[in-house]
Amino acid sequence: MIYGDSLSTNYGIPPETGWVSLLNQRLQEHSPIYEVINVSISGETTLGGRHRIEQALEMHTPDIILIGLGGNDGLRGSSIKSIYSNLEAIINASIKKQTKVILLGMQLPPNYGIGYTQKFLDMYPQLTERHQLNLVPFLLAGFGDKREFFQKDGIHPNAEAQEKIVKNVWKILLPLLETQENASIPSIE
Repeated sequence: MIYGDSLSTNYGIPPETGWVSLLNQRLQEHSPIYEVINVSISGETTLGGRHRIEQALEMHTPDIILIGLGGNDGLRGSSIKSIYSNLEAIINASIKKQTKVILLGMQLPPNYGIGYTQKFLDMYPQLTERHQLNLVPFLLAGFGDKREFFQKDGIHPNAEAQEKIVKNVWKILLPLLETQENASIPSIE
């Protein structure tokens, strides 16, 4: 289950070119037993995500959740403490339902100040370490600083960037899938 914001909702690009759709294609090639459920909402904040996580988990009962929230909070200058608390509540709700968590890390533009941007950046590894999660350190790694991979707004990746996002996610997701698959195969003794 993808639980994110506009970066996961095909904002400004055709749906079939978005990273979630591309990830679903790759998963189907890997093993047709997997299904990607995207419950992302454009403009979503961690507080909004916190309010709807229980219902999403109950409705979809995912084995794995990819949490891609926090960017909108950071762009609004929300307190790091509140972003952290909301993400932690989403993580705890997921863990309580025995859902494996992958946190999709984000970074903010430098114009938010070194202190704030560093605390924001540090938040994702801190949560990962505290809850023993899987982390994609930066969802936009490898192109986040290259203007040609973004739409005119300079915030949302264009269609060309989507495969790069899939590669960033796949590096972390694949080992987790293999662990899940091995755990479900009974051993012969």
